Amino acid sequence: MPRAMRAFVRGVEAINRVVGLFSMYLIFVMIGVLLYSSIVKTVAIPPLWTLEMAQFLMVAYFMLGGGYSLIDDSHVRMDLWYGRWSPRRRAGVDIFTIFFLIVYLGFMLYGGISSTGYAIRYGETSYSSWSPYMAPIKIVMCVGIVLMLLQAIAEFFKDIAAARGENTQ
Repeated sequence: MPRAMRAFVRGVEAINRVVGLFSMYLIFVMIGVLLYSSIVKTVAIPPLWTLEMAQFLMVAYFMLGGGYSLIDDSHVRMDLWYGRWSPRRRAGVDIFTIFFLIVYLGFMLYGGISSTGYAIRYGETSYSSWSPYMAPIKIVMCVGIVLMLLQAIAEFFKDIAAARGENTQ
């Protein structure tokens, strides 16, 4: 693998590891918000913000963790034949299928940027009674999509090297 590609892969993986490890801890924040809501609900009227805040934290959790799941190969895959194939054949199939992921993420990013621009321009808020601004979570979603897109491109480069029989590390 050329030096520039190797540097790109290492840089993107380093960023996605840091962001992915950070996002793992968001689940505990979400649990804390829901626990707070449960405790307050038994004593008084629950706050309006807890359910929606938990939803926002969950969105941040899975959007920011997408690139990390690609690095660890922990995403969902139909393993009917794939597990029996040689590493070179798997890489060849992955080269083909990752193209569709890159196209899909490109469309998601396009829509996300458009939606984020709208939320910023018009001060979009949620339709709930809490009515928080939507721009922050939409920005987080766009960042997550960009990180996953960069990681998909890095995986594409690694698959090309693996299909050629080269060492990807």
